[in-house]
Amino acid sequence: MLKTHPNNPKLGTLRRSSFPVPILVVIGGATATGKSGLALALGKRLKGGIISADSRQIYREFDIGTAKPSASERKWVPHYLIDVCDPTSTMTLAEFQLAAQYCIHQLHQQGEVPLLVGGTGLYIDAVVRGLKIPPVTPQEVLRSQFTDLGQRHSYGLLNSIDPAAAAQIHPNDAVRTQRALEVFYVTGKPISKLQGENPPDYPILYLGLDADMDRLEVRIAKRTRQMLEQGLVAEVAELAERYGWDLSLMQTLGYREIGQYLRGRISLAEAERLTIQSTRQFAKRQRTWFYNRAKVRWFDADAPDLVDQVWADVQDFINQVASVE
Repeated sequence: MLKTHPNNPKLGTLRRSSFPVPILVVIGGATATGKSGLALALGKRLKGGIISADSRQIYREFDIGTAKPSASERKWVPHYLIDVCDPTSTMTLAEFQLAAQYCIHQLHQQGEVPLLVGGTGLYIDAVVRGLKIPPVTPQEVLRSQFTDLGQRHSYGLLNSIDPAAAAQIHPNDAVRTQRALEVFYVTGKPISKLQGENPPDYPILYLGLDADMDRLEVRIAKRTRQMLEQGLVAEVAELAERYGWDLSLMQTLGYREIGQYLRGRISLAEAERLTIQSTRQFAKRQRTWFYNRAKVRWFDADAPDLVDQVWADVQDFINQVASVE
């Protein structure tokens, strides 16, 4: 049995198998498209391990509202990068990349197939494209100063010190503007000079699940209802008592809306409606992100023979890779 990650023993251990070709299978797509279910089906057939690419599932205690795999599902197929951070901590993109690369390497060493699965597109890009990420942690004081300065002036400042970066950032994108500025002020170098890509050398099969927005909204509504039935209100109440309402995770999808209900600002029915609405808007942005990714093999999330379709594609990919080896 392999040891855990040297810098994070909570990443879990890896088991033995005997898959001969080192590959990576990626499953991306908008929320509620069924990525986790497909990953479980493939993971069982491949005897692989699932690496979560979800920016909220990395945090402990936030379970129902983030649609984490159940304990029994995690027994069927090993999962990694779930429950690895305390809610009061932050895992940076660079830390996620390093942890995911470690898991992939270890699974390859064991002859297993890693499946990178999730809807956080930047997490997937960090691994698939091998993004070079400036090693600068979030600078809260700097960010507050940029916020006070205002987005228009902050963007103008960025354009003066790093026009190449500004050309790649929308003038209204405060998050990326502030990130580019903080990197410059911490390192003294433009972020455009520090960024780049170093893609991995193993073959990657990038699968995408999709459904049109009408069908996706039905899926989102169904999952929201299931979360409420599973105890989302109680989960939010317990987390609020433990961490307070100002915790950043409490302002994310589902937790924000249920929090409004618990504080008497809206009804539970309205909280459910707003959760569905916000999740739909989020899913629409995700679809745009993933559509702009090259070499994604798309599948209809509602296809009755989805697993068989994808499995055939995976087998073809494996055979192609094996024939080149």
